[in-house]
Amino acid sequence: MAVLGAQLVITMAVASVLQKLGPHYSLGRWLLCNTGLVRFLYPTDQELRGLAGVPKKKKGDADTFHVPRNLDLQLEKAPVSSLDVVHLRFYTEYQWLFDFAVHAGFVVILSEICQLITGPQDEARLSVLWCLLVVGFAFKILAQLALQYFKGEESLGERSICIVAASAYLLIAMVVLIMDEKRIELGLEQAYASFQSGASQWLSYQGVDSQGPASKLILKLCLAVWCSVIGALYIFPGLRMAKMHKDSLKYCEDRPLLRALMNLSFVSPFLLVILWIRPLCRDVLVPKHFTEAGFESLRLWFILVSIFVRIALMPVYLQAYLNMAHLRLEEQKKEAGRITNKELQQKVAAVFYYLCVVALQYLAPLLLVLYTSLVFKTLGGLSWTGVDPECPISGGGSEGLSMIFTTDVFKGLFGFATWWCTFTWFSSTCLGVAYQSYFGRT
Repeated sequence: MAVLGAQLVITMAVASVLQKLGPHYSLGRWLLCNTGLVRFLYPTDQELRGLAGVPKKKKGDADTFHVPRNLDLQLEKAPVSSLDVVHLRFYTEYQWLFDFAVHAGFVVILSEICQLITGPQDEARLSVLWCLLVVGFAFKILAQLALQYFKGEESLGERSICIVAASAYLLIAMVVLIMDEKRIELGLEQAYASFQSGASQWLSYQGVDSQGPASKLILKLCLAVWCSVIGALYIFPGLRMAKMHKDSLKYCEDRPLLRALMNLSFVSPFLLVILWIRPLCRDVLVPKHFTEAGFESLRLWFILVSIFVRIALMPVYLQAYLNMAHLRLEEQKKEAGRITNKELQQKVAAVFYYLCVVALQYLAPLLLVLYTSLVFKTLGGLSWTGVDPECPISGGGSEGLSMIFTTDVFKGLFGFATWWCTFTWFSSTCLGVAYQSYFGRT
């Protein structure tokens, strides 16, 4: 059998499209510039002078002057255009991540169609490589955003939140990893048993007498550390998501269907987390309503639908974020005292300046969950139709590696990674809701 076959053709075709058409036709740019987003323009010095009664600038006067905080100022609006966003911070990273994820999605879809037509083939699944690249890019960007809080003395509070979140999630991960898998079906016990058996067998073939390369305690400790890192990276996207959700509900009071969809989308990660709790889902639904393979398929489809609904609602949440410029100004009008023109303009302009940062905080966790679940589906030997594959998925690699890294190993590792990313995604957002309910201010 061919090692690559149709997978290589699909990869080369999509990579060519990404290289040739990507700079000219960007879905990420379209999402920001063609979905009706409106930004608020900061007032000019001339407008502020006129409203505050400050004399016109004369030759030699300083550019900075003071105006009342309760100045009756109405901000002008302008649609977000491609010329506006191209200069924003992290715009290049946002466009690349979104567009690459879309093209990786096409590779996965075409690969699944080929597998459906020709049946399972013993060839390398290059679609897995595309998915892993998306996961790596999303993780890298979340790490870049988190590292911004560790630069400079003014981010001391944010830095402390990241450290506390990492410590808290480390503790939670340790508790989860020692729980009986009859309650939470993480699949790690079966994965470890398969890994130890395969590794011991392979080492014996090499003439090495060994019981296995690593102890279960060390592996679980490494997983717990990884979990704490994910928790630290998700904490601020979760806080931001909670703020945007709260504001979006205010702007959709006259649209009950949209409000219901937003609330359902908000709780969907919690429902996903529940699907991995055996007494609540698998023991109830299997075998009365679903087969084992059918239940696995249900979880995959639930993840897919939840992510796509979130992406479809992305313009609504981004508009709620852009409206913060107006909300900040309204809050300022309730304060006494004076403020410089530069500070006022910066307060308004900063909202739009960080639009792509907020878009990445919204998008990167979604892509991390989505493409981790796609790797879980492919390497874990699952199917979309709820029917067991006819033959195990082969990595197209050496016999030794396939002996060690079996389907059970991949299913356990990526199944746990999918569940943990989903759990962290929801729990960080819940922390944001609690913060906004008790301490939140514009």
